[in-house]
Formats: sequence, structure tokens, C-alpha cells
Amino acid sequence: MSIQSTLEHAGVASRTEPPPAVRAAFEPSQLERTLPTWLEPRDLVRRFGGIASFLVAWELAPRLGLISTAFVPPFSKAAAALIVSLSNGDLTHHLAVSLTRSLAGFTLALVVALPLGLLLGWFRKFESYVEPLIQVFRQTSAFALFPLFILVFGVGEISRIAIIFYGAQWYILLNTSSGVKNVDPLLIKLGRSLKMSHFQLFRKIILPAALPTIFTGLRLSATLAILIIVSAEMMGASEGLGLVLITAQYNFDVVRMYAAVMLLALVGYLTNYLLVGIEKRLTGWKPEIARY
Repeated sequence: MSIQSTLEHAGVASRTEPPPAVRAAFEPSQLERTLPTWLEPRDLVRRFGGIASFLVAWELAPRLGLISTAFVPPFSKAAAALIVSLSNGDLTHHLAVSLTRSLAGFTLALVVALPLGLLLGWFRKFESYVEPLIQVFRQTSAFALFPLFILVFGVGEISRIAIIFYGAQWYILLNTSSGVKNVDPLLIKLGRSLKMSHFQLFRKIILPAALPTIFTGLRLSATLAILIIVSAEMMGASEGLGLVLITAQYNFDVVRMYAAVMLLALVGYLTNYLLVGIEKRLTGWKPEIARY
């Protein structure tokens, strides 16, 4: 509410200049005018308050004897070990290897599942033929099939990338299909009334309207790709974060194990928000829903 409308509502004449104290109460502070929205104190508390509370509890519980340090070291020790391992390049190499494998499998899943999802969502007859087969394969866990992938592709990069592709494709495929199916029929009728071709209808109406749902699938698939490769690297890999975790477990190096887990959580967090940022740029037309 502006100063002018507030004064008028209170019955004060619009020509009356408000006192400096009243003006200062309604105008934003200098800090609020200069800071970006995401750096405002209230927004920072909403975003990171839960994480900060968890880290404080993690730090205090082992030091106060509530949890044995043999199983859960204080957060400060794990964070220090993570910083040292990144600075000397120990974890950096393993991180690069795991991210390369995850990116390869995720990209392959995107290239295959996105067009297939568009076809499933738009062509009803094609969906009726393919949907039962998809549901059969979708119910089979990627981890359960990992021995089969090793048997077919051997112990190497191809089997790991293939298992990432298999596990990451389903979220993209199903969310893309669902996004196309749920496009507002009025928009499609509008496009057809404007004599749009099938390609124009897809490019200008269906794909933009389905983008929010598609990006939800992308975010879930990207996170799952990281989780799958870590599990796959625990079996027969010579490098990668999965190898770091399983080696730390065998050696009972709890601090190094938690450092690797923290690195994985940080990578997943940054990946998610990177995709959220891309989504906001591509779907700027979407109105924000008021939430409490």
C-alpha cells in the first residue's frame, strides 16, 4: 500500500505532506532497496533456515554425546575434510569422473525419452501400443538389472552409462507425456482455428505449455542419475565417488565417508537449482500461484 492511498484511506487530504516519521514507516529501507530479492534477510531465513538448523544439530549431537562420534562425526570435521580433499584434488578427480558418467547417461536419456514422450502424449494410438510395454519395464529397478547390464556390456564405462540411461529416462518420458496430455484443449483449438500446422502447434502451443511438467521430470532424472552412478561405481569401478564411499566404509574412515556424502548432496542441490533457473527463464509466461 502506497503512502498516498494510506493517507486517503485514513481521511487525510491528499495535498498534505506526511511527516518524515510517517514516510519512513511506509517506505522501504535502504537495505531492502539495494539487496536482490533472494538476499533479503526474510528470504534467506525461509530458504536456508531448515538447513542451518540441521547443521547445528549435526554439530552439537556428537559433541554433546547424544550420538557416538564413531558413527557420526561433527559437521565441522566432515566439512574440513571435504575442503582439504577438494583443495588437494583428491575428491575433485573422482567428482569429475562421476559427473561425466552421469551427464552422459542423462543426456542420452533426454535425447531418447523427450521425443518419445511427446509422441506418447500426442498420438493416442501409438500410446495404446507402447504403454503396456513401458509399464512392464518401468516397474523393474535399475539396480536389479545392473548384473544383467554388466553381463551384456561388460565391466566398463558402457555398462555404467547404460544403467544411468535406463534409470533416468522414465521420469523424463512419463512427465513429458503427461505434460502434453494436460495442455489446455482451448489452446489447441485456438491454434487449429488459426490454421497452424502440426509443427507450429507443437512449437508454439504444446511444447511451451508442457515445459513446467517436463522440467519436473528433468530435475528428478538428473538427481537420480547421480544416485545411480554412485551405486554403480561401488561395484567394480576404479574411480568415482562411489569408489570413495565404499573404500571409506571398508577402512572405517567415517569422516571421509561423510565428506563424500556432503559433496554428493551439494552437487544434487546445485543441479536442482540450475534446472530450476533454466525453467524460470523458459517459462517466464507462467503466473506465480499465491501460496501461504
